[in-house]
Amino acid sequence: MNIILFSNRRGQVWNFEFQPLRAGLYLLAGMLLLLGAISYTAFQLGENDQSYIAEWREVLQQQQDELDVLRKSAHADLDALTLRIGQMQGQLLRLDGLGERLVSQGDLDQAEFDFSAAPAMGGPEAAQEGESAGIGDILAMLDQLDTGIADREQKLSVLETLLMSRSISERVMPSGRPIEEGWLSSTYGKRNDPFTGKKDFHHGLDFAGKKGSDVVVVGDGVVIWSGRRSGYGNLVEVNHGNGYVTRYGHNQKNHVKVGDTVKKGQQIALMGSTGRSTGPHVHFEVLRDGKTVNPSRYISK
Repeated sequence: MNIILFSNRRGQVWNFEFQPLRAGLYLLAGMLLLLGAISYTAFQLGENDQSYIAEWREVLQQQQDELDVLRKSAHADLDALTLRIGQMQGQLLRLDGLGERLVSQGDLDQAEFDFSAAPAMGGPEAAQEGESAGIGDILAMLDQLDTGIADREQKLSVLETLLMSRSISERVMPSGRPIEEGWLSSTYGKRNDPFTGKKDFHHGLDFAGKKGSDVVVVGDGVVIWSGRRSGYGNLVEVNHGNGYVTRYGHNQKNHVKVGDTVKKGQQIALMGSTGRSTGPHVHFEVLRDGKTVNPSRYISK
């Protein structure tokens, strides 16, 4: 097929030869080139997308790993925090028990020192709302509280030791009367001997009473003598420690033996008139470092 074109200008003529088969081949080749270009472009875009997706997946995996680490760390911190709170609760229970013992030992008002009740607190509401405490603030407060509890526990333990020592000292120190019923019949010091009438030194106090009434020990101690002794009749001798010894003489019958541990106010004998005696009474002596002292200063305590 020939295509002839005429121009009005200068009588020019163009002649084109059109071959459908060749044109179809050119068109097919062009279409193939276009499809190739499109495919290449799509392939490049697909590779870029895959690269972007791979990068995002890697970033997401890193973030997931970091979250896992943070989650494990948070669980570990929570477990540690729970453990510390449990330990502090145990310390508080010990402090409560120690406080109750101190109240009892110190003879304090139990209503005033009630460790089971929360301390009274109050005050007007703040004008501005306070800030919430962060985990760092909470840990700092726990550290401060833990230090305070340990300090108070140590001080209360020292106080308990002091109170216990004072209580023990008060119990072993001779104090009070060696009888529950009766009266003072002879004092300490110089007097006329009831048998000879001559001046003599009386090394104790005599408490008269009903025969067979109780004779009680005036402090905690250990019995170091229980039996007859010249002049004393049936005698009980108790060692209270710190150089103190007490004697209880003229008993009708001793109710303790050597080596027995006795408590203040415990009955140790029955009042009698054995030995060098004119009637039922107990001869009471207090010795300090082996020497007799006036028992009057101890019976009034």
